Amino acid sequence: MFGNVAVGAASTAKVVNVKDVPEATPVTIPRYQPFAQHDGVVDTGTSLPSLLRHTGRSDTSILGVKGLSALGTNLTLDATTDQLVPDPSFIPDFSGWDQLSPEEAQTRHQSTRCQLRNGNLSPGCQTYQERIKELSHSNEEAFRTVRRIPPPKGQQHARLGNAYEFFRCLEMFTSFWDDTSNPPELPPSPEATQSVPAGTADSRTVRTAEGTAMPTDYRQKLTTAFLKMVCYDFGCNVAFARTEPRLHLSTPEGTESPRKSYLVSTCSFIFQSPKTREASRAGLVYGPVAAVSARVTTNFTTPDMETAQALDLSKEICAALITAQHRAREGKEEVRFGEGQWWTQKPRWGGGAGGPIGREIEREAKEDAARPNDPDGLPLAKKPRKNMIMYDKYRMVRPPAYTWDKKARYEAIGKVPGSTFDDVFVVSCLFHHISILRVRVPLRLLDVLEGAPEQDPAVRSWGNVQAWRSPWYDMFETEGRIEAMKTFWAVMAYQMRECAVDQDVAMKDADIPQPPDDRQ
Repeated sequence: MFGNVAVGAASTAKVVNVKDVPEATPVTIPRYQPFAQHDGVVDTGTSLPSLLRHTGRSDTSILGVKGLSALGTNLTLDATTDQLVPDPSFIPDFSGWDQLSPEEAQTRHQSTRCQLRNGNLSPGCQTYQERIKELSHSNEEAFRTVRRIPPPKGQQHARLGNAYEFFRCLEMFTSFWDDTSNPPELPPSPEATQSVPAGTADSRTVRTAEGTAMPTDYRQKLTTAFLKMVCYDFGCNVAFARTEPRLHLSTPEGTESPRKSYLVSTCSFIFQSPKTREASRAGLVYGPVAAVSARVTTNFTTPDMETAQALDLSKEICAALITAQHRAREGKEEVRFGEGQWWTQKPRWGGGAGGPIGREIEREAKEDAARPNDPDGLPLAKKPRKNMIMYDKYRMVRPPAYTWDKKARYEAIGKVPGSTFDDVFVVSCLFHHISILRVRVPLRLLDVLEGAPEQDPAVRSWGNVQAWRSPWYDMFETEGRIEAMKTFWAVMAYQMRECAVDQDVAMKDADIPQPPDDRQ
């Protein structure tokens, strides 16, 4: 370890003093674990109907510890893949695939592929081994290929294949986070003053900033690049929604002043890609299949640690509820809030003829003064406007704007036919780690969020919200990203399975009591 280190690629490396490198941002994974009984009695003052009754547009009382308790969230940490996937029979035999030689994998490849709901076949053991090989490259070899640094004498560049974009995004992390795959180095001694000459093949990128200074889009790009390695083979893609993801909340029916509010989320979604070229050109998407939540929070050791970790978990639950609301739109048409109501149709500001308002008065005076006249002394006619001016839009009385994506074909992909719940998967990313969360959302809960009345506010009619979280996988570590790939592969195999309408999937956790489906 030298007193100075070279930063950047071999052609543009510069020497940076180690003393100028800030301290590393500590990595503290949140471990908040709420627990709720299925038939437990809740406080009517903090029940979900009570929170919805007092929720405003900018109110976040439904989040945090209070909101998770009102929903009845029950979380299981460090869940295995068998616990995470509702039906373990759809999990491929990864241990058996690992034992196959490349020749055996090529021979048995077709026999390990299953029929998917989109009409295609799932990826088999040969594709699996290719992804494992691509992710198994050491970070040093992969980063050398990304930075286009010549390999050591007698070696070749690592063939990253489909993992090139992932390692390119991971390489950008090294400026803000220490590579945990390398053992920590000893601090430089005072007498060590030798520096690494710039422009040599040994030049390497080291951390030069704190993790809190990393741009917000880096984590989203890393997660997207990682998921696409599996999504494409299952006929899916990762993309942001064209409309802002919102969790729509309505006051209970019968409230004197009905209100509709929402909570926004920065999550993206995994959609099923179109099967025809015409639908692809039209920009159609199907689903969503799952949600992706990449968050920038890095401090979970604040004095109120429980509140900070509960707030982060509630962001994931919010993304799951938004996804569940989108999936529940299958076969429905959007009805705007206030559609057909008098307060979205009749003007009620005195009934006068109206006139110019706001800046219109000053603008019309200036236009009349600057408008030239024709030879007869009459003002010239103005050109007709193609678009409606802002004040005309303001005067219109109409319901709120549409919030559904016109090009999205909403479907509950992977949902068990006829069930009273929907299993929603959320791929979560914090620091340089990835975890997969499965949230079982009762359909009755979606009705309550939309304003359905509760007979007894002290008892949750939907029971509780059961959730399972996989371990947090470090993307810097080879074993971590491989295990994350296996877990996500199993989730995609289950969600994209071919399931007939009258087919009932054997649920491993079907013994969990479910509330009766008493929706109106």
